[in-house]
Amino acid sequence: MDESFREVEILLVEDNPTDAELAIRALRKKHLANSLVWVKDGAEALDFVFGEGEYRGRKPENGPKVILLDLRLPKVDGMEVLKRLKGDGRTKTIPVVVLTSSREDRDIAESYQLGVNSYIGKPVEFDEFARVVAELGLYWLIVNQSPVAKK
Repeated sequence: MDESFREVEILLVEDNPTDAELAIRALRKKHLANSLVWVKDGAEALDFVFGEGEYRGRKPENGPKVILLDLRLPKVDGMEVLKRLKGDGRTKTIPVVVLTSSREDRDIAESYQLGVNSYIGKPVEFDEFARVVAELGLYWLIVNQSPVAKK
């Protein structure tokens, strides 16, 4: 297993390369992307968090400080990822922020029922999207206090 995956602050789960690159750029600009991992589908996100597949050996207890999760993902959709994360005692306290283009009431309600920490509709405008991502990073990495994970 790659040792660089031990100390991850942000897990970005996004299948759209343009949105991912914009988010990464916004976080880098605020010096918040040093320990960021980008995965492109829900199956890879679950493998990463639970130490399976190519991430075998990584411990779920070494979870990221925050997960930015799109809902519309290939292989395993974001709702299923959220359900698995919040349904497992090892990962349920990891803050998950849904960052998605969906503004459907059904998606918002289901996300909160499953335990999402925040639900953000992706702004359409480039500058606004970058601002929102940077503010999310600052809040969840600097301002927010998460419970200490049991090792």
